[in-house]
Amino acid sequence: MVKPLRSIAIFGAVGALVAAVALPAYASSKPIDEAATTVQQLAAVDAQSLVVASEATAAPIEHGSFSATTPEEIAKKKAEEEAAARAAAAAAAAAAAAKNSTTSTTSTTYTGNYALTAPGSGEVRYPLPIGSYNVSRTLGNGHNGIDMVAPAMTPIYAATAGVVRVSSEDYFGYGVGVVIDGVVGGAAVGTTYGHMTYGTRQVQAGQTVSAGQLIGFVGSTGRSTANHLHFEVKVNGTLLEPGGWLSANAG
Repeated sequence: MVKPLRSIAIFGAVGALVAAVALPAYASSKPIDEAATTVQQLAAVDAQSLVVASEATAAPIEHGSFSATTPEEIAKKKAEEEAAARAAAAAAAAAAAAKNSTTSTTSTTYTGNYALTAPGSGEVRYPLPIGSYNVSRTLGNGHNGIDMVAPAMTPIYAATAGVVRVSSEDYFGYGVGVVIDGVVGGAAVGTTYGHMTYGTRQVQAGQTVSAGQLIGFVGSTGRSTANHLHFEVKVNGTLLEPGGWLSANAG
């Protein structure tokens, strides 16, 4: 009886020893595998995140009407566009200036059905056809002549014979203006005609004209708010009231 019990005890001890050795080894091996798997997964996730970040960084940044990938390139593109805009504006201004310089020294022949000379035979003529205008303002209070209100494109005639000193599309506040220097009765007479219609001057600076010759057409250029002729008269350098001067001398 003692011998079987001893055998059982021996087998039990061996089994306990096997369990004590095998079970801890099995238990410790599983967390290691799980830990290894977790490291591999994290590495894969990190690698995927890195790719996504790299792709996002390489995408161009849109900024207004240009694309660039760095702040320096954005600034460069913007500077280039601003320079191009300034160049275009300068070219437009130069073209406008060239056009103005051309029109200021030329005139357009436009006679329509109007007479080329004013009626009368005297040394002094009315600058507008009689009965075609009304006087709205006279000499005085800073105004150097009379305003003869008439429809646009009413013909304007030289009040005296003489030499054209000024013929311009932009003669200060007069707009399209003409100035003629002549001699009447031994006195120097200067007459000014302002606010003509653009492109209708019939004379040029330096040209000799006769009394009553067509020189342009009524308009509203320069400092003007309505169609009219601004007419000035200077005799020996002194401003005279043009309406009275015309009444006394024209014929």
